[in-house]
Amino acid sequence: MEVSVHRPGELTAADRAAWSAMQARAVEDGAPQLGNPFLAPEFALAVGRCRRGVRIAVVREEGAPAAFFPFQRSAFGIGRAIGLGVSDAQGLVHRPGFQWDAKELLTACGLSLWEFDHLVEGQKPFEEGAVGAFPSPVIDVEQGFDSYLAALRKQSPKFTRTTLAKERRLGRDAGGVRYVHDERDPAVLRTLIGWKSAQYRRTGRSDRFARPWISRLVEQLFHTRAEACGGLLSVLYAGGRPVAAHFGLRSRTVLACWFPAYDPVFAKYSPGLVLHVRMAEGAAAAGLAYLDLGRGGKAYKDSLKTRELAVTEGWVMRRHPAALGHKARRAPVRALRNTVVARPQLFEPADRLLKQVGRLRRSV
Repeated sequence: MEVSVHRPGELTAADRAAWSAMQARAVEDGAPQLGNPFLAPEFALAVGRCRRGVRIAVVREEGAPAAFFPFQRSAFGIGRAIGLGVSDAQGLVHRPGFQWDAKELLTACGLSLWEFDHLVEGQKPFEEGAVGAFPSPVIDVEQGFDSYLAALRKQSPKFTRTTLAKERRLGRDAGGVRYVHDERDPAVLRTLIGWKSAQYRRTGRSDRFARPWISRLVEQLFHTRAEACGGLLSVLYAGGRPVAAHFGLRSRTVLACWFPAYDPVFAKYSPGLVLHVRMAEGAAAAGLAYLDLGRGGKAYKDSLKTRELAVTEGWVMRRHPAALGHKARRAPVRALRNTVVARPQLFEPADRLLKQVGRLRRSV
């Protein structure tokens, strides 16, 4: 196994093409999870333009690319999944049958540890370091939107009936409802970011868009139109004005859901739920296989999903003081967060406290 490590701008056109080709064949090769746009070279390159320490390891066998491993590296050799904190799919993209040794790969990359929180399935050498597995709900649309809607009516009849009724009511009260699957107006993206930032603050969460690198990343991906990874802004309009929007990434087969938000003025119509139903319709029309709603259990995801994928979090590491120190610092934080999220008796009071903090922020 020959490993070479490159800065994003050093990756050759031939290597990028080989990487994209692996993703294009992911479904027929029996590894559909590798077709996720967060695993595409375009995502790695975009993060590389916004963050320091981004590297891409190219693994060759007999001179030909066999795998690609993007990561971020600190000055002390601590590695993180690329875009950790906003990336919803992580891992090594490889050809069928490729086997690797995790510690050998870390050594070749100059890493003492590699941390992940959305490791996709089928990454056994990395899964040995997993400390938790989590569901990532999915909406299947490969058989068409009508098939999905029929399944939705069967599994969540009240939810489906109520959501579609609210869409009709929105049309009557606010003007005609219109859905745009691929909106290209940057002003609408800015509106979505404003809604999302306000939602983060209102619920007491950290505002991701207050971090300049995330705002730059989203803007860059909005203008990315590659087949393996493209920014997709989907918008629900009522009376000519946007009432809900979502920005995510799409590949040949997957729409990775990322940043949904809506105008609180229209909250009683559940525009976010209506938007997701229309996104499913648009994704089916575009020939995609499924929408990945992302890790985490929420009521709206449970109502919309048809099945679940699994992602894991943890770290693989070599015995090294820096790796041991990083794990000792991070492990308790991750364990506490996951315990709170998994137990309603802990999560609900914590959620109420965060919302109270959000109200205090607004009053100040």
